[in-house]
Formats: sequence, structure tokens, C-alpha cells
Amino acid sequence: MQRRRIGRSALVVSDISLGTMTFGSSCDETEAFRIMDRALNAGIDLFDTAEIYPVPPEAKWVHRTEEIVGKWLAGQSRDKLVIATKVCGSASGWFVPPVRDGHTALDRVHIMRAIEGSLRRLRTDYVDLYQTHWPDHDFPYEETLEALDLLVRQGKVRAIGSSNETAWGAMKAQAVAESLGTARYESIQNNFSIVNRRFEDSLAEVCRREQISLLPYSPIGGGVLTGKYNSDSPPAEARFSLYRSHGGERQKAMADRFVNAKSLAVTEGIVKLAQELGISAAALSVAWSRQHDFVASTILGANTVDQLEESLQAIGVELPAEVMQRIDQLTKEHLYPLG
Repeated sequence: MQRRRIGRSALVVSDISLGTMTFGSSCDETEAFRIMDRALNAGIDLFDTAEIYPVPPEAKWVHRTEEIVGKWLAGQSRDKLVIATKVCGSASGWFVPPVRDGHTALDRVHIMRAIEGSLRRLRTDYVDLYQTHWPDHDFPYEETLEALDLLVRQGKVRAIGSSNETAWGAMKAQAVAESLGTARYESIQNNFSIVNRRFEDSLAEVCRREQISLLPYSPIGGGVLTGKYNSDSPPAEARFSLYRSHGGERQKAMADRFVNAKSLAVTEGIVKLAQELGISAAALSVAWSRQHDFVASTILGANTVDQLEESLQAIGVELPAEVMQRIDQLTKEHLYPLG
């Protein structure tokens, strides 16, 4: 496992990390513990969660993921692990029901209340990386960054980052932090995969020039790049199968966005290439993500240990330039599969 620094912070982490967004919903506590144990055994030391998890957001299990991670964390050596979580932010209505009585702006009161809840659930007195889950472009970045800076000065947070941010928002945040002399975002956690390369349009340059690290989530395209949706009968328990059969309008729209003619065509090519290389399509997708200079740690998601094992095959894999070029050509033939 290679190790990389997050931005200009003191955080140096494994170049593969573990996401936990299904812990407490489609993945129960017992399996979640097994997944975290296996990840730790594989050399992963960065574990990412959020106050709103698990997904899809529902009142009946909100905060449950942090509670599960905290219960597991209590039995570990805390100083050897890097724990990342998120304050929910506005999310344009995605976080329904709201976490705190409809109050989701990234203001000082919200942030202070959110961190205390996360620390309690995680059973720790500090978070290594605290991220804004969704940007709030209608709210002053000055108040958000001043509140996050206070948490850093109090020792409750070691570094701060953003998630699902735009190029404008990333640069706005950097300008405000520089102007005020506050802590700055050292990381950005956005969707980035072979079927969703939009990050490279402008955000990649922001990361390179501002020394911000990407922590990409969904490196296997929400499971699409494993090839399981290329079947005439995809698994009924798969996320997007469930979204289509039992989800609301937002979930069905997300399923259509991820599983479409373009994404399936790219996946077909990736599966064939992975077979040539003798690794799983998931591992190929994770290895591709790791091989970008603006990426610090690629976040794996898994509902089972078996799913995690497929992605862990990417550890130490360096794809030859020829393979990277073949993937580039494949994605040029099917531009922007996720629309």
C-alpha cells in the first residue's frame, strides 16, 4: 500500500481508503465490522463516513453509520487511523428528512452542533478530516471557514475538506481562506471514475495548482464498472436495481444516470481489458483512479467482504501507459456516460 499526503496537511494516508455509506442500511453491523477489519488488515488507514449516513438518507437510520464506525473504532488504536467525516450542508434537498429540524446551512451554529454529534457517535475526541458534505453556494464561505477554522484551533479537527464541490466553489473557498488567514480545504471528495471523468475538465487543474487532493468516491461507478448491470438480469439486490424497483423519483433518476447505454458500453470494454490483464474489472477501475497525480486516496465502497476483496486486488497495481491510453480511447468513444 502506497502512502500519500492530503493537500498540504499533516495527514499522510494509504492510497486506498474505505467508505462506509451503506453501514447500517444495506450492510448490517456484523458485516460492517468484518469489512473494516479486512480493510485494516490490508493496510488501509483512512476510513470515511458522514453524519447523514447511511444512504439513501432516511429518518429511521440517520447517524447509524457513525455509530457503527465508532463502536468498531473503540476497539482499535486510534492514533494509527485517519477518520474522516462530514457535516451535511444544504445538498439541494437530497438529505431528506433533514438532520436537524430543516436547518442545513453551513453556518457556525450548524457546524458546531454537527461536530459534537459526530464526535459523540464516533467515540473520539477529534476527527482527522472534517468535510462539508455538499457546498452551500448561497451562504457566505467566510462564516463556514471561520467556524471550521475554530474547530481546528480547538483541536477537534486536524484538517478540513470539501465534498461534491464545483471548480468555482473550490477556488472561492481558497480565496476566502487566504484572505481571512483561516484553515483551508486540503481535500475535495467528488465522484470520479472511468465512467465519470468530469473532474478532469477543470477541477483537476484546481487541485494541481492549489495543492488540494482529490479523494474520489465511486471509483467503480456505483458498481456499474464491475459489469453486473451488463447482464440481461442484473442482481435484484444491487443498488441501482433496488433504486429502480423500490426507490423514489430521485433514486430512480440516479439509477438511470449511472446505468445507461454509454456507461454499459464503456463497462463492456473495461471488463474485456480486465480479463486480458488477469484482474477484476473493479480492481482495474480502482487502479486507474489511483494513477492520477491529483488523487491522494481512492475510496472503496462495499456491502460485503467479497466485494471489498475484488477492489483490493488493485493494491500495488501500476497500469502501463498503453493500458491507460486504451482506457482514454474507450472513454473518448463514449463521452460523459453519466450525462
